[in-house]
Amino acid sequence: MRAYHIWCMNSILAVCALALVVPTDGHAQSFRFQPQGARAAGQGNAFAAQADDPSAMHYNPAGLTQVEGIQSVWGFNAVGGSVKFTSPTGLESRGDLNGSVSWPPPSNFYLSANLGAMGVSMLSSVTVGVGVTSPFGLNTRYPVDGPFNTAVTSVALPLINIKPTIAYKVNEYLSVGVSADIYTFASFLGEGHVEQRQISAGALGIPAGDSIELNGKGTGAGVTASLLVTPLRNGDRQPILSIGLVYRSQAVVPLNGALLVNGAKVADASTDLVLPQIFTGAVAFWPVRTREREWKVELDVEYVGWSLLRHLDTRLSTGVTIPQPQQLKNVPVIAIGTEYKWLHPHWLPNWEVAVRSGYTRTEDPVPDRTFNPAGISLSSNMLSLGVGFLCQGDGRFLGLIPCSGKSGLWPKGIGLDLAYQEWFYDSKSVVGNLNPTVDGTYHAFVHLGTFSFRYLF
Repeated sequence: MRAYHIWCMNSILAVCALALVVPTDGHAQSFRFQPQGARAAGQGNAFAAQADDPSAMHYNPAGLTQVEGIQSVWGFNAVGGSVKFTSPTGLESRGDLNGSVSWPPPSNFYLSANLGAMGVSMLSSVTVGVGVTSPFGLNTRYPVDGPFNTAVTSVALPLINIKPTIAYKVNEYLSVGVSADIYTFASFLGEGHVEQRQISAGALGIPAGDSIELNGKGTGAGVTASLLVTPLRNGDRQPILSIGLVYRSQAVVPLNGALLVNGAKVADASTDLVLPQIFTGAVAFWPVRTREREWKVELDVEYVGWSLLRHLDTRLSTGVTIPQPQQLKNVPVIAIGTEYKWLHPHWLPNWEVAVRSGYTRTEDPVPDRTFNPAGISLSSNMLSLGVGFLCQGDGRFLGLIPCSGKSGLWPKGIGLDLAYQEWFYDSKSVVGNLNPTVDGTYHAFVHLGTFSFRYLF
């Protein structure tokens, strides 16, 4: 019992740190929310070698050189699912993503512009853009009288990534790109800070049963650098083989917040969240690429360096530092996706129509000892389906809205992309956790619908 009370004291003071390393909405690669555009989501997130719309800012900045004129994409994800817990004694509990659909929904926005299209002809090889994504969005809750309520009852992490991006086309076969990754919090998303709640176990003089909340916010930065190589092209000079290489650097987000008991502040606390470096290699091949139709197959392999997050030591306003080792491991992520597209078919002459599917396998980087049920850190298999529609020329979007206009303020094309992903998680039996109430078996499922709107100017 003494060891358990020591753990409770440490976890209460460092729970803000623990909240920041739990999985994103319980899906999408354990910790990371990878679907950042419906075209990619429909292909199992295998998009780093294709990267031919403004969401390239997330998947492969170098691909932005393929995006003509001025374009924008904005989208959101409707996420649902739950996690079921069974204790060694048979006691059951269930958590969800803050409701049947997580709110606010993880969203994204991109705006790109080729400088040549803006009248700077000498810089026609340069494309710039800015993106805003929710790469680590988290919103999970459990019953306040649940079996591990001294570990967590709810957690929210409305972290956003602002991505100013520049891409340069070296020649027909090589493009390079770089983007800054500015991680911060937004006041219009939830409470505008990371927040985790739990019930006191009676440590630190806090009466058992009292409500504990830790919150905080901060800003950190990293960088993404990439290459896009297109060694083979068809007669229309379109790529039929593309190779993408992407490096995302580690980023440190300093967090400063407060410990609240029953809503009243009792101490300041701070920690440093280390986001992992990620290496991505991708290959896309078009067995068919003509003026009438296209068929692409892509393989992406990632290596996520979670071992850089060695600890989340929590610094208190009293000068005391609470050690919090994490013991995370590096993991691979494999994604395979395909897209089949009809270009202005006779049955819909002013449209491009695409169907997509994909698969992602991700491994669990979290050991039993430091597992936190605030998120679903489980190995998983994901299947996805998607469709896309791009209307141009004399077409009418939804049969009502002209898809192209003569005014510079009216788009030259309007697109809608939809994707559905289902995550099938391996069950996990946690043994020997720092908090014994967390030990047990976890089963989870998550599904999401992704919607993106695209505008070509």
